[in-house]
Amino acid sequence: MEIIIFKLAIILSILIFLISRLYQIYWVYLVQIIIIAVSSLWAIQCLFISDSSFEIPLMTFMGSPLLIVIDKLSAFFILVINFTMMTGSIYAKGYLKPYLENKSKLEMAFHLFNLLWLHISMLFVVMFRDALSFLIIWEIMSLSSFFLVIFENDKKETIKIGIKYLIQMHIGVVFILLAFIIAAVQSGSEFSFDGLSVYFASHNPFFIFLLFFMGFGIKAGFIPLHSWLPHAHPAAPSHVSGIMSGVMIKLGIYGILRVLTYIHHDLFYIGLFILVISLISGLIGVSMAIVQHDVKKLLAYHSIENIGIIGIGIGLGVIGIAVKIPILAVLGFAGGILHILNHSLFKSLLFFTAGSVYKQTHTRNIEDLGGLIKKMPKTAIFFLLGALAISGLPPFNGFISEFLIYSGMFKSLQVGDLFTDIVLLFSFTGLAIIGGLAVFCFTKVFSIIFLGNPRTEKVEHATEISSSMFIPYYMIGFMIIAIGLAPVIFIQPIGAIVNIFVGNTSAIEQVIPTLNNISISSAIFIVMIGILFFLRALQQKNQTIKQQATWGCAYKGANAGLHQYTATSYADNFGQLAKQLVNVKKDFKEFGKEEIFPEKREFETHSSDIFENNLITKPSDFVIKWFEKLAVFQTGKIQHYLLYSLVFLIVVFLLTFINWI
Repeated sequence: MEIIIFKLAIILSILIFLISRLYQIYWVYLVQIIIIAVSSLWAIQCLFISDSSFEIPLMTFMGSPLLIVIDKLSAFFILVINFTMMTGSIYAKGYLKPYLENKSKLEMAFHLFNLLWLHISMLFVVMFRDALSFLIIWEIMSLSSFFLVIFENDKKETIKIGIKYLIQMHIGVVFILLAFIIAAVQSGSEFSFDGLSVYFASHNPFFIFLLFFMGFGIKAGFIPLHSWLPHAHPAAPSHVSGIMSGVMIKLGIYGILRVLTYIHHDLFYIGLFILVISLISGLIGVSMAIVQHDVKKLLAYHSIENIGIIGIGIGLGVIGIAVKIPILAVLGFAGGILHILNHSLFKSLLFFTAGSVYKQTHTRNIEDLGGLIKKMPKTAIFFLLGALAISGLPPFNGFISEFLIYSGMFKSLQVGDLFTDIVLLFSFTGLAIIGGLAVFCFTKVFSIIFLGNPRTEKVEHATEISSSMFIPYYMIGFMIIAIGLAPVIFIQPIGAIVNIFVGNTSAIEQVIPTLNNISISSAIFIVMIGILFFLRALQQKNQTIKQQATWGCAYKGANAGLHQYTATSYADNFGQLAKQLVNVKKDFKEFGKEEIFPEKREFETHSSDIFENNLITKPSDFVIKWFEKLAVFQTGKIQHYLLYSLVFLIVVFLLTFINWI
């Protein structure tokens, strides 16, 4: 019965083109409620009730039954997908309201249709095991997200970014397809994920895993496969950015995890490879984020950073299996998988709040903002909540997943050999640096955007967003705090997922007492803060409160934008220390020797991605220049094109005549 309802919802998604523009978003809600209810029922049944996976026939595909297969890993991702899509769709209602005036009914319907199909395709990605159907639905996911990214298609730069994104997604598909084909041909197994077990049983898994990692890693955004991500997220509408960063890029992680379930030998170097790439991704991602001025681009680089943290946990988990250290394997996988959920929460919240700031001020440049806590106090509080969570600070969810990874490393020291200890020490150092830089970055972002005085007139007319847009804020905020205060409730189902990889997850019990102590300490801390604010409110109840302008750093009547810390000045020292990594360039006209009264000048800084420059921009520029040289043959005259054809035929004839071809 459930599968019939699920199919009905898919059919109903097409009817959105017939719905009045004012009611299209409600049609989306109707379809999503059905999809979420049915798929979540399956996921909950598998994750919390059943001890095994189950199959549901969906349809006949190319003469064979196409099955929906749900195990505990799939069930976890289904719940994450559904929650993120639900909050994103609710937020979209308020965010898209201004576009109703300049977008046609068809354009709005097409956007919402792609939003629905992004949801449907992501669910099928984690449900399909047959390789062909998986690749088809993977492509549908890429196409629907491409159309969502180019929603503002009147901007040429947005179209350019969208095409770049689509090309890289197709490159990823080529790697995944190649891996499936090689595994199927060399082992004679079926063309599916399950067929990989036959190949891996008799072959060294590293090469095929590397192909899969290249394909799935492009979607996830691991460095150096990340270049689409810092461009696509800012270009997309904020509800799409939150969904893409919150959950879509995690399907790259899902693909890697799914492949790992079939590999049972030669795991050490696979784990080490994942760990090294993840450490690089985390360190470079957060470093690039620090020097950004575009708040959405900054958040995009933090997505790369957090993909790195997830990868660190997975890499350590794989190494733990290889060197037979159960506590490292269990806590590494548990921390990495829990961080998938945690990142989906705080990153979608941050993109939604950043989108609200953009909606009210019409700028993403944090140098143009300031003092918004007075104009948008609720948005400021929720942005701060997301910032504290992403920084890994207690008592919020980001701390719990990183704590599990740290615990796995600490408890595994001196258990294995010297090389394993060295790997753990480097991993600990890298993760600690990533966490410290994240705190530094979000201190900058929150203070520049929300504190101080307005830097430009764009802030002056800003007001708080509509009440409906706060609904996803409260939903996500509740989950962030719930995981931070009661982590044990969430660790139990995570342990069931880890069991797929490790087999015995009893080691997770070692951290339960510590997590309980963290919960109690966090609750006491929150109660104390609440009492403090209550006493302060009582003390000030009968007093006259004077409100004055924010202190202007001893400048009276001057331009507030000139006499406050800017994002550039805040991060200047770091930019100097990491200049080879973040590639910050400064544009400033030097003063002349005879220039007694200096003329007006502007000081600008911008950073560029060294990996994108060296791996994509320079090679593509070389190819373009080479083709431009060949453009001399493009005369526009049909006589010349006929001549080229004749010359080609003569060359082929001569080569055939002398037996060269």
